Amino acid sequence: MSQTSIVPSAIPDNAPADAPCRGFDAFSPPSDKLIDACVHCGFCLSTCPSYRVLGTETDSPRGRIYLMDGINEGTIPFSPATIEHFDTCLGCLACVTTCPSGVQYDKLIESTRAQVTRNVDRPPVEKLLRSLVFNLFPYPDRLRLLLRPITLYQKMGLQTWVRSMGFLKLISPQLSAMEGMLPKLPAGAFEDTLPEIVESQTPQRYRVGMLLGCVQRLFNPAVNDATMRVLTANGCQVVIPKSQGCCGALSHHQGEEAQARSFAKQMIDIFEAQNVDYVLINASGCGHTMKEYGHLLKDDAEYADRAAQFVLKVRDVQEFLAEVGLTAKLSSLQDEPLSIVYQDACHMIHGQKITAQPRKLLRQIPGVTLKEPIDAALCCGSAGVYNIFQPEIAAELGQQKVTNLTRTGATAIASANIGCYVQISKHLGIQGKAVPVLHPMQLLDYSIRGVQLADHPMETME
Repeated sequence: MSQTSIVPSAIPDNAPADAPCRGFDAFSPPSDKLIDACVHCGFCLSTCPSYRVLGTETDSPRGRIYLMDGINEGTIPFSPATIEHFDTCLGCLACVTTCPSGVQYDKLIESTRAQVTRNVDRPPVEKLLRSLVFNLFPYPDRLRLLLRPITLYQKMGLQTWVRSMGFLKLISPQLSAMEGMLPKLPAGAFEDTLPEIVESQTPQRYRVGMLLGCVQRLFNPAVNDATMRVLTANGCQVVIPKSQGCCGALSHHQGEEAQARSFAKQMIDIFEAQNVDYVLINASGCGHTMKEYGHLLKDDAEYADRAAQFVLKVRDVQEFLAEVGLTAKLSSLQDEPLSIVYQDACHMIHGQKITAQPRKLLRQIPGVTLKEPIDAALCCGSAGVYNIFQPEIAAELGQQKVTNLTRTGATAIASANIGCYVQISKHLGIQGKAVPVLHPMQLLDYSIRGVQLADHPMETME
């Protein structure tokens, strides 16, 4: 692991003057009250992906909470050695689901990561990589500028040559991991083609706003197209503001709180003006963060109340459709029975506590049976950009996830998060397995339109 150094903190202007600081800076250190809720029972160990891979106590939720407590008390230094253990956390929240004491580890790691972001001077290469990620990924227009030469890079065969030579991994494993996740870019990657308002195909029941997502609209825009068609087929007028940007999920999960708050405010401003009944999201990481806006902006005098009201309208699209019910007629996706394995994205199952709704929708497709993999709640290793920053751990988790999914013998994999889609597709390619990975909205869209699953284009990441 790379070496880091600690620098004087950049404490926000609104930090309380009398806040305690015994290692962390004075602005929102991990709460002593939340830390004390942990009784160190160890139930979290078996469900923690980083502990499963690394096997060290300090790379478990319980161990990290011990480090946070020690830094708060001044008995453990806020040092490069401790920061490495915070970096290995995927933020998957499996421990939150498992904990019998109700420890809010999500709030603890969120505070800690913000502390690391403010106070850590990372090595130059790592600093450059992080700057690249946070100045590109949340900005689709900027990312599109980079993707245009990448299309040429792929078509000329340079991508195949670079991967076969392996020199990129010697220069930077993180940069190699980023390059290794590049899919074949679809034609729709370079512009947003959906209109701002799409009328319902049936008598209108709801007026809903739809989030496009930053990476999804570039790497897999077919999911947004399918979501729009499913919603309009089920009585929704769909509003898709052209001005919408990033929801802040990537920044929030990595401790870039100032950037996350800025994105959250923009998102509230944009969708408030649309007068919609609901704001719908088809990527679990985005949905979890948008449901956290009330907490993220709780100290903002202008936005605290607005954020709390905004969150009441936020729904995952599967959550919404399961609640209001499907009205469109569904048809089978192939002539014989179809088995699908549903992959639980972490920020869906652990963050939003959504498990039954996607399965309920998929079971309504004629001829579909669902299969359940072992270790269904274990992270695939994507975790936002974790598979870039911690590629070795992420690769092991990705291999495990794909092995468990394909061992079910299912004909297709359903996954409701763009990061999971990219990670699973990559490791399917590595393992030489040709199994389509589709968003549940794509499966419902095919069923509504009478499209056969065999007509779905098969593309791998390799």
